[in-house]
Amino acid sequence: MLESLQWVGGLCSPETALQGGLLLGLFAAGVAGSLVHCGPMCGVFVLGQMSEHMARLPAERLCERQRIGNGLLLPYHLGRLTTYAGLGALAAGSAGVFGRVAWFGKLSAVLLVVAAMLFLMQAAGRIAPARAPRFWGKLISGFTRRIRRGSVFGEYLLGLALGFLPCGFLYAAIAAAAASERPEVGAAAMVAFGLGTTPALMVVGIAGHAAGQQWNRGITAAAPALMVLNALLLLALAWQRVT
Repeated sequence: MLESLQWVGGLCSPETALQGGLLLGLFAAGVAGSLVHCGPMCGVFVLGQMSEHMARLPAERLCERQRIGNGLLLPYHLGRLTTYAGLGALAAGSAGVFGRVAWFGKLSAVLLVVAAMLFLMQAAGRIAPARAPRFWGKLISGFTRRIRRGSVFGEYLLGLALGFLPCGFLYAAIAAAAASERPEVGAAAMVAFGLGTTPALMVVGIAGHAAGQQWNRGITAAAPALMVLNALLLLALAWQRVT
């Protein structure tokens, strides 16, 4: 009986609350942000791959099932998730190292506040699209040009590379994931974020940009509210870390 109570108590610990809150919050942020940010910004990459897929198909194989299957772009999204997981693990691991230094004792709370402020700015439409340094853009562009298109591995590599594109929305998620100070939790949090961004991009890939925009109009009104709720959750987690 005592062991059972200790196990239940472990589930309610501040550390468990932080981990669960990060996973839930970043998934919700990914869903909300994808409607107003990822779809318009990254839809061009999705549509380009979709067009290449359909152009390679013989006329006799063109059908609705093929269009839907190609529009999902599962290897591409898996590549994005791999990059996001790596960035989350790296950020959380680095924060964990600094967090053990006396001067950075409240680093996780600071990172949660920073992430919350960035999400609030996203909700208010105040985050401008990030621009990559010229050398970084050339590096990514040079890598993607060498990728052999038309293969599952090629699509995976494309998602892997494009996951490094600069994005203020992505930076907010990384800051929140870093607050866990544990690489495995940071990776899981960023995977949750990436999974949240995936459905809207799949809609664009399947339905096309115009139809995707039409679908988005009916639900984007809720996106700012979800961003605000996510920011409030992160602030509550930050408060829990300092009390």
